[in-house]
Amino acid sequence: MSEATRTAYRTCPLCEATCGLEITLEGDRVTRIRGDADDVFSGGFICPKGTTLGELHDDPDRLHKPLVKRDGKHVEVEWDEAYAAVEAGVERVREASGNESIGAYLGNPNVHNLGGTFFVRPLLQSLKTRNLFSASTVDQMPRHVSCGLMYGNPDTIPVPDLDRTDYLLMLGANPLESNGSLCTAPDFPGRLKRLRERGGQLVVVDPRTTRTARLADRHLAIRPGTDGHFLLAIANVLFEEGLVDYGALSEHLEDREGTEAAVAPFGPARVAEVSGIPEAEIRKIAREIAGANSAAVYGRIGVHTAEFGTLTSWASDLLTILTGNFDRVGGMLFPYPAHARPRRKGQEGKGRGFTTGRWQSRVRGVPEVRSELPIATLADEIETEGAGQIRALFTVGGNPILSAPNGERLDTAFAGLSFMVSVDPYLNETTRHADVILPPTSALERSHYDASFYNIAVRSVANYSPPVLETDAPGEEEILSRLALVVGGHGTEADPALLQRMLVRGLIEREVGSEHSLIHGRDADEIETAVAGRPAAVAMLDVLLRTGPWGDAFGGNPDGLSIERLEAHPHGIDLGALEPAVPAALSTPSGKIDVFPEALRQDVTRLTADLGSRCEAASKDDTQLVLVGRRTVRSNNSWMHNVDTLMRGRDRCTLQIHPEDASRVGLATDGRARVTSRVGSVEAPIEITDEIRPGVVCLPHGYGHDLHGTGLSVAAKTPGVNSNRLTDDQPLDVLSGNAVLNGIPVEVEAAGS
Repeated sequence: MSEATRTAYRTCPLCEATCGLEITLEGDRVTRIRGDADDVFSGGFICPKGTTLGELHDDPDRLHKPLVKRDGKHVEVEWDEAYAAVEAGVERVREASGNESIGAYLGNPNVHNLGGTFFVRPLLQSLKTRNLFSASTVDQMPRHVSCGLMYGNPDTIPVPDLDRTDYLLMLGANPLESNGSLCTAPDFPGRLKRLRERGGQLVVVDPRTTRTARLADRHLAIRPGTDGHFLLAIANVLFEEGLVDYGALSEHLEDREGTEAAVAPFGPARVAEVSGIPEAEIRKIAREIAGANSAAVYGRIGVHTAEFGTLTSWASDLLTILTGNFDRVGGMLFPYPAHARPRRKGQEGKGRGFTTGRWQSRVRGVPEVRSELPIATLADEIETEGAGQIRALFTVGGNPILSAPNGERLDTAFAGLSFMVSVDPYLNETTRHADVILPPTSALERSHYDASFYNIAVRSVANYSPPVLETDAPGEEEILSRLALVVGGHGTEADPALLQRMLVRGLIEREVGSEHSLIHGRDADEIETAVAGRPAAVAMLDVLLRTGPWGDAFGGNPDGLSIERLEAHPHGIDLGALEPAVPAALSTPSGKIDVFPEALRQDVTRLTADLGSRCEAASKDDTQLVLVGRRTVRSNNSWMHNVDTLMRGRDRCTLQIHPEDASRVGLATDGRARVTSRVGSVEAPIEITDEIRPGVVCLPHGYGHDLHGTGLSVAAKTPGVNSNRLTDDQPLDVLSGNAVLNGIPVEVEAAGS
């Protein structure tokens, strides 16, 4: 007799788009995945990655039991033995070198699951170290810093009002491939098409003619690294032509004096020389933004992973402020997720503000940002002897050997560690160095709610997904809890449930003790009883939802949100479009938007000097090629390369180069090229195309699966090359510490020459 067929609904956890999935199963076997047509946010949209959750779950290379390295080889062990190995290794390193000899790296999978969201912090606290690193400094830290400086909180990030804007200027983003980033918008392609259908305009700025660029009304092929110059040139025109109008936002702005003088050097004619965008286009865009009924500016990874990433992020918001499009329907708006704390009344908008540099890295003296140090300096901290040298490392998700700059150096540094622990479902390029690997459950075996991505969503929605499949195996919640107890000195026998209950109780006591909470003054025992019986992460989410802006306040608002209500609505609940939120959304000391923070004033001076240098170089015959990255819709992170369905077809790890450059350096179609930077060299198949501007070459990220000792059988068949063997770990965005992954100077020649 065949097993019963059933249907489950859940949110896809593989990228930031939060698309709803309809999953058909026979017993515990996934037979089909398609988009959930009734999902309140995605409306049936799905990309190729979302259809592969079943393959990821069934991947024979996915680890199910811990691995411990013995005599240079990884062997399966039971969980208690693995935690005992962790305890012994940590004690050995601490006794020899102290707490600061331990480091930790967090990959972006941590924000894609509830266990990582709530239980990474206790682990980091137990490590008692300041040597903390994450994928944020190869991705998005400039956006956090500019928003922290302007709005008081690095997680208060405005997004374009995609569904109502009349004009969208997009830089360094390709959402038709990536599905969007730092702007959660399922069916981003459809939203852009509808923008144009209602008579709006889409202008894309990118050195490549991407799929998104082909959809746009206009595509401007900019020189990599000049986005900040370009945006300040637009601001220059706004001032010059009398187009500045702060509108209703004017009374909520401070420190805007000096902005006009700061952008004065960035005249459109001068910037045209270095950016490759004609003066007439710069002036046209300024007039279009100022004249549109509503306008928004969206910049993403292409502009953030650059030398002036934070400044460019600020400049994009500045344009909407100067034209009255900030905190306005159709412009840039602050999301308001269901699990957020209700915005306070009375002293609206006032808070502690945001600072960086509370400490510096030991070797290069790079300042801390959001309690972490730049990933680009991790190798320095491992290789350089002395007090505080990192001798042990914890990695939780991620694959920095492939994703961080100067990956070859980092690979060598990891090999020299005394002890390493990884929480990861695969034996990959990074975890092959680990002494202990602790594999969590698959995405189908855990509950899901996008606590991180609803913070940057273009609409207020809530969607909770219970596990699709049952399992007795530990997930991130249990693994991270137990690790926190082990490295905190509580022994391998300590019960993680005690830590979990402590965190749930702490959250409840914070809420009942806060005069701003919906449950202020309530009995904490009563609230704890109401969420008892659920896993700790789900219980904590329930507390946040029920005390959030749409919460049921544990009976105070019977029609409000709770996990129970979301379980009864498997397609999610639509809470409405975003609304203007200034000053309530702010947390600066003044309660106003800091239009031109002091740190950014200093960086404008640096950008002005860079403009002069670029203008001087532009007057010469400069044939220097620069490298940029790219994304494909079938690839998110390196571990997606182990899914056979996604890896089929043509080789996508190619070097794209313009025909003029290919001819000049002697490359031929179907050949291979050697690409060399200051730090490394790789060889890749050649793809000659006029869809990239002259002077620029392009490789995708996440490849390089040819290293010995991994367990990724599918990825190893089409290994590609690691583009981060070319990216330099020395240049950084000064304000955020973000790595510079775009605009890398390289030399290109035919392989074998």
